[in-house]
Amino acid sequence: MGYVKEISGVVLSSIKEIIDQIDEREIEEMVQRIIESRDRKILLLGSGRSGFVGKAFALRLMHLGFNIYVSGETITPALSPEDLVIAISGSGVTRTVVTQAEVAKEIGAKVIAITSHPDSPLAKVADSLVIVKGRSKIDVEPDYERRQIIGKYDPTPLGTMFELSAMVFLDCVIAELMRRLGVSELDLRKKHATVE
Repeated sequence: MGYVKEISGVVLSSIKEIIDQIDEREIEEMVQRIIESRDRKILLLGSGRSGFVGKAFALRLMHLGFNIYVSGETITPALSPEDLVIAISGSGVTRTVVTQAEVAKEIGAKVIAITSHPDSPLAKVADSLVIVKGRSKIDVEPDYERRQIIGKYDPTPLGTMFELSAMVFLDCVIAELMRRLGVSELDLRKKHATVE
């Protein structure tokens, strides 16, 4: 077996293990807050690869009929009190994400933070927290060989495990929202882009 296939097995099993560790209460609170925000605005915050994960989640929320926006886009409107912000940062210290979450709180919006670090500045500003473990860019053991010796085998660089796990987790949240809202894939298809 080639190295790529070998590593894919490690990565896939690690993603399952990471998602299995997410607290059910955190998942439930997130799903409830999203459903309660169906008639409000939802703003997605994320930078770099976490931002890409957020955009993928935002796309599916749009397909579900939510009023969803991504920070930094020119068509993103101002937040209002009681709107919802979903902020994604593995490290929980990404300055642009933390600052925007703080501003959202000042306005009166609710903030859900998805991070690996429950004591991070982002986690502290959040109303709801979803801890998605997975090595982030700030984790303290950068030495690949040392990680292997102490049993923290992770063949992926920087925050890859957080980002991949968050992506799979958020797609599963979409499946749960579809189930609770009684929405089918055919319903989502009606909102899918037709000018690709």
